[in-house]
Amino acid sequence: MSIKTQRFISRAQLDAALAERLEAFLAAARDSGNPLALMLSGGSTPLPAYREVARRGPKAAGQLHILYSDDRYVPASSEASNYHQSRPLLDALSIPASALLRVRTELPLEQAAQDYEAQLAALLSTGARIGLGLLGLGADGHTASLFRTDDLQRAQGRLAIAVQRPDGMAGVSVTPEFLSQVGCVLFVVAGGGKDAALQALLRQDPQLIALRAVQGCPHVELWLDQEAAASLDL
Repeated sequence: MSIKTQRFISRAQLDAALAERLEAFLAAARDSGNPLALMLSGGSTPLPAYREVARRGPKAAGQLHILYSDDRYVPASSEASNYHQSRPLLDALSIPASALLRVRTELPLEQAAQDYEAQLAALLSTGARIGLGLLGLGADGHTASLFRTDDLQRAQGRLAIAVQRPDGMAGVSVTPEFLSQVGCVLFVVAGGGKDAALQALLRQDPQLIALRAVQGCPHVELWLDQEAAASLDL
């Protein structure tokens, strides 16, 4: 598997490039006559780009669908909710409720995972293309909410699963099988402390959870700022 890597000289440049990438995707969705989906990631790294795209007032994007790589099992109004954190972008896009796929954390955990899996399956059944999917990379080598080998084992044959996170919280995550349906997976990494995980990803360490999660993806990119890349030979 080839990983296309791009380093940015500052966090601000990374944020600006991600905002441009998202805007280009939204423009493509407006021009497409077919349903097109965008997978958002959680965490703090993509939030400046989400806010910048929202600030620019994007136009409605035709048959655009929005979904999430994962979410914590918290109320939808919680600051820890990936859905809540992305609300400025969602509000700016004004997509209909039927085009938004989110983890319904108002349901019991296992039921929320099954419900999210059903939403993803229904989207795929329409022939919609998931053109771009954002992912983060944890210092421990996880991505989405896939943390352990056990998570990957339970994910076999599934599109979404419930997980118990190392921080004591529960969550719902997409699976490698679902990620293999994403046209381009883009890891966005900023800041320090992730040297070991980045090095393992670049040398394609078969033990790295993040690598195993995207092994079936047709196209994988890694964007990182200079602080994240400081210890790498790039």
